[in-house]
Amino acid sequence: MLFLWCFVGGNFCAGYDLKELAHNPTAIKWEQDVTKSPGPMGPSRMTFSKPVIAAVSGYAVAGGLELSLLADLRVMEESAILGVFCRRFGVFCVPLVDGGTVRLPKLIGLSRALDLILTGRPVSAQEAYQFGLANRIVPNGQALQHAVELAKQISAFPQQCMRGDRNSAYYSAFDASSFSEAMQFEFDTGIPVILEESVPGAKKFSLGQGRGGTKL
Repeated sequence: MLFLWCFVGGNFCAGYDLKELAHNPTAIKWEQDVTKSPGPMGPSRMTFSKPVIAAVSGYAVAGGLELSLLADLRVMEESAILGVFCRRFGVFCVPLVDGGTVRLPKLIGLSRALDLILTGRPVSAQEAYQFGLANRIVPNGQALQHAVELAKQISAFPQQCMRGDRNSAYYSAFDASSFSEAMQFEFDTGIPVILEESVPGAKKFSLGQGRGGTKL
């Protein structure tokens, strides 16, 4: 099972409600402890045990960009736009406080992340794909359809193995303090999976199932 994330109605998300920020700032109560949810944009501090796919149409900017970064995979429509637009409000700007400065450099590298963070420029789907920020580009109006198809493909795989590898990749990127620590986590996570899923799968393969990449 996968968590499929899609905002409909033209735009993925254009960020925090600036009218609320402008006219009712004293009513805003944000959790200061980042180990607790919610964040200013809602689920931005959450981690997920299952893969997350974002179906992006229209604008995913400012806090909306930060929300899209929560996903493992981003399926973007051809006309979709990403950007740190909270940099571009002229007389003021809003800082990234929902993980944008944390996740973006990990996904696309510090140099490219700083290009987006410092300039606030719009990023097309094609450029986002070149950066590795978009994983798929699809025709307009088809992001959700393609995201569902991708979710079905991934959910067909043996889940314990797939989730373990996903968890190890995130641990290596965000939590491990050294190469050896990351390697140890990968090994410790993988061994139980080999016994529970890989051995039965290898037996099926030895009997001729799954050859040529066909589904077991």
